Amino acid sequence: MAMTMHVDVVSGEESIYSGTAEFLVAPAEGGEIGVYPRHAPLLAMIKPGPVRIVPANGAGEEVFVFVSGGMIEVQPHVVTILADTAVRGGDLDEAKALEAKKQAEEALSNRSANLDYAKAQAELAEAVAQLAAIQKLRKKGH
Repeated sequence: MAMTMHVDVVSGEESIYSGTAEFLVAPAEGGEIGVYPRHAPLLAMIKPGPVRIVPANGAGEEVFVFVSGGMIEVQPHVVTILADTAVRGGDLDEAKALEAKKQAEEALSNRSANLDYAKAQAELAEAVAQLAAIQKLRKKGH
């Protein structure tokens, strides 16, 4: 029997995933991090991108969740991801992400005095990360 850990992915709106897993990958600020059971304790900021979860004992396909940012807390047998917003991989909307990317790019190129430059950059980064996650899902056949 493989070693497992409990994984919770939650946002302000709902619990997106709760279950046992053998492995997960999350987009931390310093780069992607992989977590196996009995990982050393860790607390890190996460950036927009996909979280990949491999359920325990082959109990189904990899689970993909897109997070827009937040925190990850790793303990030896428990991983908690507190996301600003989170969307199940199958619920990502490519048309909506493309429109958000277009609007953020237009706002950045406009450079009007009332532009919140940091907000526009964050929205652009999130839209680009969503599109990248959608492409990864397509390659995996989800």
